[in-house]
Amino acid sequence: MSLKGIFPIDEWDFKSNSVIVDLPPDELTMLTANMSTQVFSKGEIIFREGAYATGIFLLCDGKAKKYKADKEGKEQIIYVANKGEIMGYHAILAEERYPDSAAVLEDSRIAFIPKEDFLKVLGKSKVLSQRLLKTLSHEFFVLANSVALFAQRSVRERFAMQLVLMREKYKENFTPGMAVEINLSREDLASLVGTARENILRILKDFKEEGILETRGRKIIIKDVNKLLAIANY
Repeated sequence: MSLKGIFPIDEWDFKSNSVIVDLPPDELTMLTANMSTQVFSKGEIIFREGAYATGIFLLCDGKAKKYKADKEGKEQIIYVANKGEIMGYHAILAEERYPDSAAVLEDSRIAFIPKEDFLKVLGKSKVLSQRLLKTLSHEFFVLANSVALFAQRSVRERFAMQLVLMREKYKENFTPGMAVEINLSREDLASLVGTARENILRILKDFKEEGILETRGRKIIIKDVNKLLAIANY
């Protein structure tokens, strides 16, 4: 089922995957002159909060989480990035260290573009600078929605909303009627919702009994998106 017409998914999803698409050929060549690509295994760290920002990261394949961790190591996932999105550029633009951490949620292929190349192209490219400004504005809007979700919704409501959003993240070569499998650990789901793992397990059981979803191991298949949106009180 498509969410078109029933839910504004764009208001909950970053748009950094459009930043370097179709740049003028000379600018793209300059940007990627020293680009390197690396395969990351599931769970591997891309960059850590507080580390010196040495460049930006382009998610060529796979998925990654951006998160904050407290002194005890408990994570709060801020955002799940998908294929084509870039990460790490906020720190470079602000001339600061990385404000959060990033790790891959599955085996992923990631390209690294050095800070110097990124800034050189940014200084010359009107297209790139305009796109980044637009992207940053949109990300602020998305994060404002996320803050409101945490402040105004119960755990059950937040979980329902996050399942809707993750279903969109895990769509690949989607056709109407096709089952979409959300492949996230219960720990990551709890971190995404901002609750304990035990609460996630309990609500998953409730949703299964209500016919909203089914599970296959750790995979979650949404059967009724409309019910989730109703529970999310959207």
